[in-house]
Order: sequence, then C-alpha cells, then structure tokens
Amino acid sequence: MRRVHDGVVRPGWQDTVTAQGLTYWETVLPDGSSTSYWREGEFYDFTAVEIAQLERDAATLFEMCVEAGDHMVAHPELMLRMGIPEYTHDLVISTWNEEPSKQSVFGRFDVRYGGTSPQSRIDPTLRRPQLLEFNADTPTSLPETAYVQWEWFRDTGQGADQWNSVFERLTRAWERNLGLVERDLRKDPVVYFACDGADRSGEDLFNTFMMRDACTQVRDGGRPRYATRSIMMNQITLDEATGGFFEGDPADGRHIDVLFKLYPWEWIVHEEFGRAAFADMARPGGTVWIEAPWKMLWSNKGLLPVLWQLFGTDPARSPLILPAYFADDDVPGWMAESHVRKPLLSREGANITIYEDGRTLASTGGGYGEEGYVLQSFAPLPDFPGPDGSHHPVLGIWMVDGEPAGLGIRESKGLITDNQSHFVPHVVGHGSPTQQGA
Repeated sequence: MRRVHDGVVRPGWQDTVTAQGLTYWETVLPDGSSTSYWREGEFYDFTAVEIAQLERDAATLFEMCVEAGDHMVAHPELMLRMGIPEYTHDLVISTWNEEPSKQSVFGRFDVRYGGTSPQSRIDPTLRRPQLLEFNADTPTSLPETAYVQWEWFRDTGQGADQWNSVFERLTRAWERNLGLVERDLRKDPVVYFACDGADRSGEDLFNTFMMRDACTQVRDGGRPRYATRSIMMNQITLDEATGGFFEGDPADGRHIDVLFKLYPWEWIVHEEFGRAAFADMARPGGTVWIEAPWKMLWSNKGLLPVLWQLFGTDPARSPLILPAYFADDDVPGWMAESHVRKPLLSREGANITIYEDGRTLASTGGGYGEEGYVLQSFAPLPDFPGPDGSHHPVLGIWMVDGEPAGLGIRESKGLITDNQSHFVPHVVGHGSPTQQGA
C-alpha cells in the first residue's frame, strides 16, 4: 500500500463529481475557509496480494462479529451495558435469529492498515487490518466508494484495477432480501428509502439515492422488480388506530411495507415513535426495517470489548482486533495511560480522546458520551507523508450481504478521523516510481 501524490488531475473535476452525486465534495472548516473532501490528484495503490489478504481478513472479521452477536443475544446484560433499551431486546434477539435473511444489506469495517510500507517493518501489526469500529447500521461514503472513485479510475487510467464490486453486490443483496420479504408478506412490497431531512449537505440524501438505485436494478423482464419511493423520516406517519406506518395520511393507504432508513437506531429507540415501531414490527404485516434492529449489536462500540473478550487470546484471529474494554471494567495496567477513549455511539470522530503515556495526545468535541465509553488500545494510524504534510488513512472495507465488496479510504492530517477528513480513491497494481511510502 502506497500513497501516490502526483496523479492525474481531471480538468473540471468539480463539476464531474458533483454530477455524479458527490455534491458535498467541499468541506467548510471552522475558520470559514474550505477544503476539498474529494482528493483528485492523490490516490492509494495496492498490490493484488494485499487486496486478497484484506478480503480474507474482512471475511474473518465478519465471522467474528457473528459469533459476538450470538454471544450478546445469549447474554442480554451486555445489551444493557451498551445502552440498548430493554424494551427492544426481544425484537433485537428475534431479528438476529431470523435465518437466512436477518434483514441486512450492508455495513462498513473501519480498519487500521499500513500494508507493506516501510513503517510496517517497525510496526508489524500494520501488515494486517485491525478493526477500529464497525459502521453496521448507517454507513456513509457509499456514492464516493461505489461510483465516483470507479469513474475516476476509468477516466484517469491509473492502475490496473480497483477493489470495487459494491454496487453490483448491493443489487444482488436487495434481490435476495426482498425475495424473502415478498415470501413472508405474500405480495410485492413497496420499498421506501428514508433519511433525515435535517441534513443540508446532501450527503445522507445521495447515499440514500444510491441504495434506491441499486434496488431498482433488480429486474423482472427488463423492468424494476420492486416499486420504490423516497421519503424523509419526518414524512412517516403512525396510524394511531392500527399501529401501522404510512407515507403521509394513512387514509391514502400508502402503507410502508419495507423501509430502508439512513437514520440510526440509537436515535429511533429514544424518540416518540420508537416503541410504536417495535410494536409494529412484532405483528404480522408490520413494516420491515432495513437495517434490522439487531444491527444495534454491531453499530455500538460495545462490540469492541466483546470481540476482545471472545478472541483476545486466539492466535489466529486476535491480530485483527485491538485490546478493548468497557470503561468501567478493570483495565490492564499497561493500558491505563495509553488508550483511546470512545463513546459507545459517537459519529464522525466526535468526543474521542487519545491518551499516550498519561498525556492527552488528541481530542475532539461533540455531543456524545452520556451513553458510556469504551477504551481501546492506542495503535497509531500509519503516516504517509506528502508535500503537504502527514496523511493518516483509515480503510473502509464494505461488507455487502456478509461478504467483502470493496474499499473506500478516508485520510486525515491528525490521528482522529473526523468530519474534516478527505476521501482518497485507490487502485490496484499502479506501480509508479513516484509512489511515496510511509
């Protein structure tokens, strides 16, 4: 894995990526200036051997998460420690146990990785991916991963390939999942795609549009197999008489059969209609929510200490995770002064603090933390220096229908990947002499 800093810059790339749905390519900084979220002249280059290893390790990580899920539903006290409300537990467990569907389409592993860079000779853990967190419920950066960077690869001709079958696999995942829903409902479902209307950047909207587009590619005789509609979360109506959910006025009869929501469960369960949603899901003909309630088991950073408890002494699988504990556990002495403190439910790097040798190395603000914290061993991200300074990448490995599907990379100048990070495309097999190692 190497970072190339003098790659091709396409003329008018801003208009190009905007037309492709990356309307949020520009990031406004706290001082009022702006920077490009999308990196055009830089990219990361991998060998085919590295990609094959990342695929194998991602598949292993997913198997580990499945075992962790089995453990958590067998020990509901863990769900309470993770802040998952008790009233949701029955449905979390029942949707977890629903084979073979489990009403899940996608998720994204965020991992630390340095590949075969010079830095990995000093830190051998960088030769394998190590899980930082699992964005299992509402992962974003889908358009830039599945489409924008693929078109960049085709346009620029840099590299021999790209690890990217995300969109095609999403379509197959929708076909499989909706086939099972259709069987259970005994009718062709109408599939709704919802996000938070409060997001003004367009990021949530275009991520949701891409999921809808993948669904419409499920074909029957050349036509979309399933009817789809877009909706904002605040346009969903609860029918007090029946307990069902509708688009707009229930009298119009637009019942929501299936709802893909780019809106986190940890918000829903604490909102006014949360209990009604769980009551509706528990009855025949109720709305099917994707991702399913069991995703709260994985989207919560409480997953990290559970994984360490289960696999921390496993010589084959422990290299893929970092030591982690709930903040109120007895933490080993060697971790007391050097660790990363993460809220159970934070997003975009909010409220994270890195401690090294008892001092605060980096910290971010935000509105999370009341739900509790986990402590994860501090393992610095690799540094790929370029003409403009340091670059610390986090690899986002997309899992679609439980299988590794592709890669998106975000990098930051600091050790915490936050909402000021940059998305950097990647290729496989570039082999340019201008590559810069870590």
